[in-house]
Formats: sequence, C-alpha cells, structure tokens
Amino acid sequence: MMKVEVERRKLIKPLTATPSHLRSYKISLIDELNPSMHVVRILFYPSVPGEKLRPIIINLEESLARILPLFYPLAGRYIKENHLVDCNDQGVEFSEATVDCDLLAVTGAGGGAEHLNHLLPIDICAADEPTDPILAVRINRFRCGGVAIGVCVSHRISDSACLGIFLQAWKDAATGGSGSDVIKPDFNSHEFFPSENLPPLHFGVSRTRDTSVICERFMFDKEAISVLRDIYTAAASTTLEAGGRPPSRVVVVSAVLTQALLRADRAKKGGVSSAALIAQAINVRERTVPPVSKHAWGTWVSLSYLEYSAEEARLHLLENGDFPGLVRKMRETTIQGVKDCPRILSEREFGRWVLVDSYFEAAKKASNPNYKVIWITDWSKFGEYELDFGFGKPVWVSLADVPLKDMFILMNTKSNDGIEAWVYLHESDMPFFEHEYHRVLETLLTTAPTT
Repeated sequence: MMKVEVERRKLIKPLTATPSHLRSYKISLIDELNPSMHVVRILFYPSVPGEKLRPIIINLEESLARILPLFYPLAGRYIKENHLVDCNDQGVEFSEATVDCDLLAVTGAGGGAEHLNHLLPIDICAADEPTDPILAVRINRFRCGGVAIGVCVSHRISDSACLGIFLQAWKDAATGGSGSDVIKPDFNSHEFFPSENLPPLHFGVSRTRDTSVICERFMFDKEAISVLRDIYTAAASTTLEAGGRPPSRVVVVSAVLTQALLRADRAKKGGVSSAALIAQAINVRERTVPPVSKHAWGTWVSLSYLEYSAEEARLHLLENGDFPGLVRKMRETTIQGVKDCPRILSEREFGRWVLVDSYFEAAKKASNPNYKVIWITDWSKFGEYELDFGFGKPVWVSLADVPLKDMFILMNTKSNDGIEAWVYLHESDMPFFEHEYHRVLETLLTTAPTT
C-alpha cells in the first residue's frame, strides 16, 4: 500500500464575503434524495519541476479564493436538520500531501481503485455533518515529481456535472483562460422543486462504509467500440430498424456490461434469472422548457428505465444473447428520456415523477432479491482531459472506490475515443462478472462481421 502523508491543511475562504441575503442556500427535493457522500475526481499530471511547483500551488489557492464568491455555498456547511447550507464562508478545505511512490504505480494497469481513495482530501462518505467541508481539495506530490489533484464535493448539493462546472471555472481563474466568458453557476434549483424535508434514499452508504463493495476498471478502445457498433449495424440492416446514426460508444459499452452482469447474476443464483431494471442517467440541463442553465447547480438528472421480466431476461439477453436488441432498446429508452425533458418543468406532476418518484420506485426494486437493478451513468463528456491548471494536461482522470453497488460509471479516455468503465459490485459478484464479461466480449468480437 502506498503511503500518503498530509503535510499542510488550511481553509480557503472566499475573497469577498457572502452577502447576508445569500447566507442560506436551500437544497432541492431532488438533492434531498442523494446518499450522504461526495462526488469525486482525481486528475493526474506528469512530472513538474520543483521550482515551478510552489508558484502553481500558490496560484491555485489564490484563484480558488477568487471564484468562491460565485460558488458561495461550497465554502459553507450543511445543516441537515434544516435541509440547507449555512453559507458562512467557513471555507474550502485545501491540503497538500506527499506520496511515497511514482505516479506510474497508481496510473498503470496494476493500480487498484482501492488505493485511489488515499489521494482524496477527505473520506468519500464524510458528508452532511456540520463539521464536514462541502468542497475539499488536495494536491498530492509523487516521488517522481508527478501531481494528482483530488477533489470531493458534497453530493447533497451537487451532481457530477456540477463538479465539472466548478473544475472548469477554477481552471479558467487559475490560467486566465476564460476571458470575458466567466462561468456563473445558478443556485436556484429549489425554486423548481422545493425541499420536502425527506431523508436520503438508503443505498447502504454510511461513514463506516461497507468495504465489501469493490471496483474494477474495464477499458474499451476505439477499435473495440467500432466492432461493437458494426455488430449492431449489421443486425439493424437485416432484423432491426435501420437508419439514423450509429449507436454511441456509451450505449454499446453499457450493453456489454449489462449483459455480463445479468449473466453473472444468473450464474451466482445457480441458473435462476432475475427480473432486470436498467436505469440510465440523463443530464437534463438545457433540455427542459424553460431551459435549465448548463451551469445550473444541484442534481439535474433524470433516469430512463428499461425493464425485463425474469422470463424476458432469460430468453432475450441470457440464452439468445441478443446484443443488438439490447443496444436498440437501451438506445430507444434514452432517446425517449431526452424527448421527455421539455415536460419536466412545464408539467410539474410529470417532472416530479421523472426526477423523484420513479427514483424511489427504482431504489425499492433494488432492495428486492428477485430484481437486478443496474445503474448506469455517463461522465465521459465533461472535458476533464483539457483541465490544465499549470501542470499541463492530465495524463489520467480517475474516480475512486465508491460505496454504491451494481453501478457502471463510464469515463472518457485521454485519446477521447474510448471508454474506461468503472464497475462497482459486491465483492462476491465480481468474480462472476469478470468471467461473464470476458465470455460476452470474446463471443461478440469473434463473431463480428468482417469488413
């Protein structure tokens, strides 16, 4: 295990005080449902000469203080009894640490996700208490001179897109790269769906989190994705509806992972198939009527659902291995989810069902042993490989061990044409999944049409 030693820790306060009329930030009904944890990112950078490192870190501190007046809730503290953030300018936790290994030991193929949590500034589940920072940042310095920036932002008020918005704004402030186009987040989600003082949905997340949920990464390069698309296209020209664009890399990768997990579930249960619910996340920003700003803060995510009975899953997905059919259905449900976005704000009852009530129903099915609920989210489009804070562009952007099982998080690759799939499962499920994943992928790649 690598050794990480924190050398310095301080609070970065906004450069100007938050006005009294902004002192309380009320969270939305949608934010209330999020588990008590942080959304995280770790950005890895190549070796930085020692004489350049200190000025860059000082600039990061100063630029962070400059943008916090725009992101004022991030310097406050959450008061869970009142379901609001006290925007008291207490500050963002900023720390520096040294790591007793080279960068390659972490970013290479042998680096395990469980080690990545040591590069985060705080525990991923240290959220929602009045002493917990809403935003925390750590600069990790490796023995070789490489750097990793670990970032945690509370899921109580943020989704992954929010973290992307903040990182871009911070980068612009640190490098002067935004010009007159300064990112100004909108903190008004509670006006659309006010708090109802609901407790978070229970996903087994706690401060003494269950370490039995583990993570493995699976890489899909440009060539593999091209083959998977060709398999769908060949089937579409004969048995499925043809026309339109080829399926996205996210859809074809999601279908492979879904098929593998459902096969693994059946194998673990001795050949008994479960009903399946496939929940794919959709960022609704700029898709509603009226449009929610692309810089809207809070949780602005809907889910599209694809459901199979146990018999349907057995016949179509497991025994016949209908990969093209699964791609088509997953694609259709996502397209329909996007088409439904304009109704979210214009038809409030429908919007509540899409953003809140359907989420409750899915979470309830996830606790049913006869169901396999698979959560899929695409984080590949946030442009994080362009985030140059003065260290150059990242060589890798990673997640960490996240205590949510049966979840696929799809990340971009540095080449911008592949997918790095982060798969979170119970430790007893992972061996079955890995076996079925390799079987599914091998079968698809060996039976793909030749060009």
